[in-house]
Amino acid sequence: MKIKKLWVLLLVSFLWTVSCSPKPDIKKLTQQAQKGDALAQNTLGGMYLNGRGVPQDVVQAVKWYRLAAVQGNALAQFNLGYMYDSGRGVPQDVVQAVKWFSLAADQGYAPAQNNLGYMYENGRGVPQDYVQAVKWTRLAADQGYASAQVNLGLMYSLGSTMLPQDYVQGHKWYNLAAAQGDSDAAKNRDLLAKQMTPQQIAQAQELARNWKPKK
Repeated sequence: MKIKKLWVLLLVSFLWTVSCSPKPDIKKLTQQAQKGDALAQNTLGGMYLNGRGVPQDVVQAVKWYRLAAVQGNALAQFNLGYMYDSGRGVPQDVVQAVKWFSLAADQGYAPAQNNLGYMYENGRGVPQDYVQAVKWTRLAADQGYASAQVNLGLMYSLGSTMLPQDYVQGHKWYNLAAAQGDSDAAKNRDLLAKQMTPQQIAQAQELARNWKPKK
């Protein structure tokens, strides 16, 4: 059984604050950001990162992400963590990446929780800690975050010192992510099902049907 390992660090670069206009008012947005509007600062950071409406400039992206992050904006904290982890616009610093992922994760931001789980599993910027890896991955998965659901399914299906092997739980989490359109989750679920009894599959499907996200 070749279950695909999907742990990746994910970036949500920015949220549109207005109606996804193809021609955003850069001047107005910049003015809002300069006045200290954290949402505008984060959005502007994403625009500089992606070169959308402005010349691409990762240093400027970091500048605006940081201004929003220090105000407590969870998405900006997450994005700043990504910039530190990838070394974009700043020298690579995985300890700083963990710091910013942690701040966003503590606010309940699921992508940050998922990334923090990755950092703990791999000992990246923190001492390796499988208990913390499972904790943060589960918190994100419980909110319905598909990438975390895949990762939790992976933990259960392979089994390790993190979690005892449990095909029923693995199938459940893969199934939940697959229902959101995650094709890798669907492939992993189907591979896992070949190792399961019909009774186990039925139990996993019932668990998935009865599952509700926690907010």
